[in-house]
Amino acid sequence: MDFKEVLGFLERGIQLPLPGKDAHLQMSPNPVDLRRFDSKIPLDHRKGSVLILVYPENGKAYFPLIKRPEYPGIHSGQIAFPGGKMEPGDKDEVQTALREASEEVGIYPENVRIIGRMSDLFIPASNFLVSPVLGFSESRPDFVPEEREVSRIIPTALSGLFHPELRKRKVLEFSDDFRLDTPYFEVDQEMVWGATAMILSELIQLLENGKQ
Repeated sequence: MDFKEVLGFLERGIQLPLPGKDAHLQMSPNPVDLRRFDSKIPLDHRKGSVLILVYPENGKAYFPLIKRPEYPGIHSGQIAFPGGKMEPGDKDEVQTALREASEEVGIYPENVRIIGRMSDLFIPASNFLVSPVLGFSESRPDFVPEEREVSRIIPTALSGLFHPELRKRKVLEFSDDFRLDTPYFEVDQEMVWGATAMILSELIQLLENGKQ
């Protein structure tokens, strides 16, 4: 998808009512954890932000995903957007997203122009309320992975998300009595599922809305 054209679609789409829950449900594991969509989330929840950075590559629109290293934790080895938890010194969710992206993949915040914020998404497993921040860069950043937090950076063509063959399903077995029927995107032979896939689903809908 042409970079400039995509920016126009996104800038129009972000001005319309956000798809939110409807888009998230399209890529939500089943059975759906309805706590994600409860208007009353736990008072002790933590705040975090991720950055969806659209940039040009040979005239086409790309964005980076990252793979988390293997570690003893619930998000070990998963595919995600650059991002993390809000720190006391962050003035808002946008600053959190920019700071974390700078720390994790070497993006310079001053080179990012913010398009807007997408729908917040609560992640019950980690008690995080995640705010996706959408932005763009006029040129491809010189990505540098932070080795403790990023095992690899995956440049991802936005057009690939629209290919039906890259949308798949798999039953994930966590224990004998806990399974999830999980829709996912297959990106560079990686399984992109859960909150990241749900946020991508809203990004796709934003693009579609902006085309109209």
